[in-house]
Amino acid sequence: MSAADISADRSRRHAAVVGGGISGLAAALRLARAGVRVTLLESEGRVGGKLHAGEIAGMPVDLGAESVLARRPEAVELARAAGLGDQLQPPAATAMLWTRGELRPLPTGHTMGVPGDLAPLAAAGILSADGLARVARDAELPHTDPGEDVAIGAYIAERMGREVVDRLVEPLLGGVYAGDAYRISMRAAVPPLFEAARTHRSLGEGVRELQARAAARQQTGPVFMGIEGGIGRLPLAVADAVRAAGGEIRTHAPVTGIARTADGWLVELEDETLAVDAVVVATPAHDAARIIARACGAAGAGAAVDALADVEYASMALVTMAFRRSDVEGLLSGSGFLVPPVDGRKIKASTFSSNKWRWNADADPDLFVLRTSIGRYGDEGDLTRPDAELVAMSLKDLGSAVGLAAAPVETRVTRWDDGLPQYPVGHLARVARIREHVARLPGLEVCGAVYEGVGIPACIASAHRAADGLIATLAEGARDDRGE
Repeated sequence: MSAADISADRSRRHAAVVGGGISGLAAALRLARAGVRVTLLESEGRVGGKLHAGEIAGMPVDLGAESVLARRPEAVELARAAGLGDQLQPPAATAMLWTRGELRPLPTGHTMGVPGDLAPLAAAGILSADGLARVARDAELPHTDPGEDVAIGAYIAERMGREVVDRLVEPLLGGVYAGDAYRISMRAAVPPLFEAARTHRSLGEGVRELQARAAARQQTGPVFMGIEGGIGRLPLAVADAVRAAGGEIRTHAPVTGIARTADGWLVELEDETLAVDAVVVATPAHDAARIIARACGAAGAGAAVDALADVEYASMALVTMAFRRSDVEGLLSGSGFLVPPVDGRKIKASTFSSNKWRWNADADPDLFVLRTSIGRYGDEGDLTRPDAELVAMSLKDLGSAVGLAAAPVETRVTRWDDGLPQYPVGHLARVARIREHVARLPGLEVCGAVYEGVGIPACIASAHRAADGLIATLAEGARDDRGE
């Protein structure tokens, strides 16, 4: 019904989407396929944001995010909708943990590093005997109420000791948020674990129930998915789908602000003003605060601007390197490894791309591509160093971890300044406050990594929520125009 209402006056029902990352693109496609005329405005020269397909030594490679969580449907469904369904590919091999001087297998039987079963953890050698004994005490302690929210690291340390946080929870969480486990909200980052903490006497008992539920659902198939040629192809395919649905995509089009009018919105660019009926702002928090500031101030919704401006971000760099395969033969097994910050290494993780992704290995059988990550929230000093030093740091740690001594054929450093929003304790309350105040401006929606999760499926879900809100608003406006 809503699409028909909108299409009845298609020439006047026009929405602007500000921001061309995966959130903005997903919102634009949802709107365009509902019959809305869409103009997407991206300040940079390309779409995709942190999904960036590139190459090194003539081989395709992801220079940003490299996979999507397949157990959530949104990203896989979007890939299929954009014509990439037959090119979805699961990763091969498994990751390790580089800690206490050795590469060790990631244990099974845990939820985001919180163990439900001590046996696999003990077998992996990740914790000391004292650390294992401290984890076991969780079963003896009285229930600890997490309240309205709690830092995941602090809560787990109280129940199971700091060692399991520092050596297992921290690197796993860091791989998602580039954050600090002792600041990250359990309720926002791992909601099932938060509920388990609320409803079970011990944390281990709660984890075991979560795993039993997952087993009862008989979830099959891979946990993660990539795309042949790189996940960075996804935004390009979605952009093509937006155009095919009649939408317009403009790059090098920075938006300076938006303003309400009697019958719609004005979107202000550097050299023109665009009149539209509705707006989706799909940018990082600080840009969103700047863009919506005047409109929110006029509507008494300035609290949304303040809350967005307060969001903190982590920066990081990816160091991508190509080696002659003959120089690394026998050294690099599995899909790579995570590194607990407590071990004091420079790199936080390494991905052996040519082991992890078949398409990468097939691109040039004589070369091997890997990448490392440097930097996280509160540990960003090294990011001021030149590219060559970041490469040297990576090579030094790789030498210690796996014995790699060869010189790379080519290197590429990609810097993601303010790349990942942080989810501290109270983040969900902040998001609720933003949405409450934005709702005072009908025809305006916000979406992106700030609101419902930093993963690609969560960003797409946020985009669909925003698009559906505008579709309903535009449909209501169309009915009002017809006097219904």
